[in-house]
Amino acid sequence: MKNVLITGVTRGIGRACAVTFAKAGYRIAAGYSNSASDMRSLMQELAALGAMAMPVCCDIADASSVDRAAETIISTLGGIDVLINNAGIAHYGMLEDTKKEQWQRVIDVDLTGAYNSIHAAIPSMRSRGGGAIINVSSVWGIYGGSCEAAYSAAKAGIIGLTKALSRELGPSGIRVNCIAPGVIDTDMMSSFTDEEKLELIEKTPLGRLGRAEDVAGAMLFLASDQASFITGQALEVGGGFPY
Repeated sequence: MKNVLITGVTRGIGRACAVTFAKAGYRIAAGYSNSASDMRSLMQELAALGAMAMPVCCDIADASSVDRAAETIISTLGGIDVLINNAGIAHYGMLEDTKKEQWQRVIDVDLTGAYNSIHAAIPSMRSRGGGAIINVSSVWGIYGGSCEAAYSAAKAGIIGLTKALSRELGPSGIRVNCIAPGVIDTDMMSSFTDEEKLELIEKTPLGRLGRAEDVAGAMLFLASDQASFITGQALEVGGGFPY
């Protein structure tokens, strides 16, 4: 039985990912920073599936916090086979109106947070003879999003990190890929009006918003033996958005 560490697991894509991997027989290390009530709900859902799961509280932007979390996971479950760097935040606004601390916070969580998790997980993966790292980027990391410069920059950095590490870690049997979701109907879209959502649907060739389960399914594939010869890729899961 393999172990997967998923960051940002309490809602949206992270939660769908935890459920999807649990159904596939993985043991779940569920990383979160707050939302204790959401975590309790998730643990109950995973227990009902018969999955072994452990909550792991840490600040993804704090390297020492992530290191401690990784040590706990390794001592409890025996190691990390799959790492999914899903935790992230966004900031919407013109660059000239974006304060330095707002910019830095997005970079710290979305990009440096991925570095922190990968740095902590690599020794375990090496000792287990390999593994899979799946980073969550965004279509804005590929195309850029107006009024989302910090987010776009961080997510573009995720793609560069993925490609670099695929070369660096390939000889150790560690595959590194990333998912670039399009418009996914999660809590992050709660501020969008129905009219704004319709506009996004009209820009999506498949004619609907994405579901968290769409992304989770792609992650499960990239973690599986079916993807054993795939590394260094940025897979868009967005229904063709932007069109």
